[in-house]
Amino acid sequence: MVMENNSVSPMPELAPIAEFDKTPPTPPDDTVPMDDLPPPPNTVVNVQEEKEKEAAAEAKEHRHYEEENEWGCGSWLEYTLVVVCASILLLGSLALTLFWVIQYQHGFAWREDPRKEFNLHPVLMVAGFITFSGFSILLYRICRCCRRIYVKLLHTVFHALAIPCVAVGFLAVLDSHNLENPPIKNFYSLHSWIGLVTMGLFAIQFIVGFFSFLVLLCCEGATAGFRAALVPIHASFGLTTFMLAIAAALTGLQEKVWFSLRDTYSATAWPEEGIIINSLGMVLVALGILVSFAVRSPTLKGHTKLTVTDRL
Repeated sequence: MVMENNSVSPMPELAPIAEFDKTPPTPPDDTVPMDDLPPPPNTVVNVQEEKEKEAAAEAKEHRHYEEENEWGCGSWLEYTLVVVCASILLLGSLALTLFWVIQYQHGFAWREDPRKEFNLHPVLMVAGFITFSGFSILLYRICRCCRRIYVKLLHTVFHALAIPCVAVGFLAVLDSHNLENPPIKNFYSLHSWIGLVTMGLFAIQFIVGFFSFLVLLCCEGATAGFRAALVPIHASFGLTTFMLAIAAALTGLQEKVWFSLRDTYSATAWPEEGIIINSLGMVLVALGILVSFAVRSPTLKGHTKLTVTDRL
């Protein structure tokens, strides 16, 4: 009985132990669906778009500049009238001087005839100081679509053509005075004094202009500031030299009339030669007005030329 009471009840049957899966755990899936990712960068498309944007910006800037500097009909009419009339008068002054000397002063000669040698003086001085110098000034208004370096070269060429004309014309008047019998004094008149000042300024202008605007181009970056500061000075003295040349020509014409036509040139008698000389004087006055207007006019001095030449 006691054994039965002290007997241990049997242990309950344990559930079978589950076998563990020995397969390594799968790492968590951190990938993002392809629909949520941005497209891969397309470098070719981006470069092409950048170029298109730059081209569009340049075109817009160019259109904006052209709109600001666009000439109307009035500006083009003013430009055409001034340039065409000035060019005709520059050539006409030389043609009228030649006609006067050949028709009324019996042509040219050298030292064998001092009076005919003198005739070289007005023709060559008008050719050098008026025609060639006038065209060299107008080049900056005529050649609006040329590179500035080409305009400068042409400007120098026209001034260089004026140098032999002025030199031979000056020697001709000295010879004609010294070979006369009796000799005529030199540099006694207002005409000769104005002519000397004009020749001096012309020589200084040519030397300074050649040195600063052509020779210094070999070191353009280092001399850009100096040349920019010299531009208004050079332009002002160039126009002053041209005006002095016109004044010298007018006083020379009046002096010639006084010596050659004083017996026939009066209020009661007006010879044809006097009409030609007066017409030549008025052509020179008109040239002084037109050339100075062309240089100083804000319309004709527009900067369209600079942008056009930069693109050429």
